Amino acid sequence: MEIRNSVALVTGANRGLGRHLAAGLLERGARKVYAAARNPEAVDLPGATPLRLDITDPDSVAAAAAAAGDVTVLVNNAGSGTGATLLDGDPTDIRLEMETHFFGTLAVTRAFAPLIAANGGGAVLNVLSVLSWIHLPSSGAYNAAKAAEWALTNALRLELAPRGITTTALHVGYMDTDMVAHLDVPKSDPAAIAALALDGVRDGALEVVADEISRNVRSGLSAELPVLYPQLTAAHAG
Repeated sequence: MEIRNSVALVTGANRGLGRHLAAGLLERGARKVYAAARNPEAVDLPGATPLRLDITDPDSVAAAAAAAGDVTVLVNNAGSGTGATLLDGDPTDIRLEMETHFFGTLAVTRAFAPLIAANGGGAVLNVLSVLSWIHLPSSGAYNAAKAAEWALTNALRLELAPRGITTTALHVGYMDTDMVAHLDVPKSDPAAIAALALDGVRDGALEVVADEISRNVRSGLSAELPVLYPQLTAAHAG
């Protein structure tokens, strides 16, 4: 996919990885980059075109598609992180995670796929997570939503390909962004992750597995469950 002279839309582009992705698209010569956010006044990226978009609101999604009919690259980056657990978390927070990562991503893709196809084809980049593959009880709602988004991505890529649209999935662990600022763990540079993701879009890659933790988990998916969840061995031993 040629990024130069493309027209891109990035959801959740006002901060974090989304802002870096929008900036990277501009640096690579995209003709226009719609920086979509629930509050477009928060977009401060020079050269970007702010666009109001709440991916959980069908009317907002329809309005964005009507306003940005020239898109050829869609980046589904917007997300939520409530920290809700599955047994004790607020059901409203659990539903928000699914409404954002699964239904929101689906709604935006359904709205823009016909436009991208009509514009001659293009690309979709879905920002997933290592937590699409490994699921921790401390963030069970987010994990479940990201796993659902991974399944969505794999199914949609098969529907989008005949329309001339390639689909790239980005899997990454912790990045140095506001969402995980409270965690004292090693974090990747979001600018470097954005560059890897856009390289993948350029090359038509099916997946970008962007850091060591994601590569390790990906390689362990075919193993027995205790390899990924060693606490299960201790639980059964007790």
